[in-house]
Amino acid sequence: MWADESTDALKRGGHAMKVIAVATQKGGVGKTSTTVNLAAGLALAGARVLTVDLDPQAQAGTAVGVNLAGEEQLARSLGWVLQARMQGMRMDLSSLWFDRSELLEEWEDAGSLHLLACEESTMTAAQDLIHKKGFQSTPILRRMLMEVTDDFDFVVIDTPPAVSSLSATALAAADFVITVCVPEYPALKGAAATRGTVRYVKDRTGGECEPQYLGAVLNRSNPPSKWKAQEVNIRNGMLDADLAPFCTDIRTDNRISDSFAYGVPSVIRFASHTPGKMYSELMGQLVARMGQPTEKWEMPERIEMEASGG
Repeated sequence: MWADESTDALKRGGHAMKVIAVATQKGGVGKTSTTVNLAAGLALAGARVLTVDLDPQAQAGTAVGVNLAGEEQLARSLGWVLQARMQGMRMDLSSLWFDRSELLEEWEDAGSLHLLACEESTMTAAQDLIHKKGFQSTPILRRMLMEVTDDFDFVVIDTPPAVSSLSATALAAADFVITVCVPEYPALKGAAATRGTVRYVKDRTGGECEPQYLGAVLNRSNPPSKWKAQEVNIRNGMLDADLAPFCTDIRTDNRISDSFAYGVPSVIRFASHTPGKMYSELMGQLVARMGQPTEKWEMPERIEMEASGG
């Protein structure tokens, strides 16, 4: 599975390091699970991947088996790094990230998987400092990542589910932004708001940062036989809101959320089963869009049918 379609997609994506932010203004839609499974999927397909946990809840770290505890580990928190940079101190990122490539050891042709971890108090302090310093500090993470372009093929950023200085920092750091939606109306509104925010990053950073919106993932979806009116409306609403939904959505599967308890993303734990197949297909579509003009993107058709049930 990984050696064919996914590897071909990576080759189409080119070789320069690409930074992807997974963002939404609505919490609880599976943003972190999307982040870590896409990152792990890219690594399974042979890429060198860095996951950046920019959410103070630090769930991306938990998902790959890293929970910062103790003075030595807290000193490696991305929150500390951001604070130090804004105060003029330089820190070598390669001494701070965690190598989680051991999760890939069963795959001979896998790449590597690293994590820049965080924890709540240091990241919250960094958020306050970025806010105080104003818009000129928004590109700080992008400037840091540009120092490690030779080390990785992809960087995937998990972002806070809110409008904040940290979410603005994440968007500014990105080359590409995807958003996440679930079959609920508030989630559609949050995804649309994120889509709109991406358009203003270039102006707000004086032209330094110019992320491209890449599409929306429909998460926790149902099979067509179980669609009700709301899910049909959400699917069509994603098209109407210009969210550019991917053709593959991630269906409800307890194995995805349960994998957090093991510190191993479901795309690795269940690579040959439904979770692995879904994320593999989604990853291939995401990478393909990076090298295509928007008018060539494949998207699902509008549903012109009467939904079953209420």
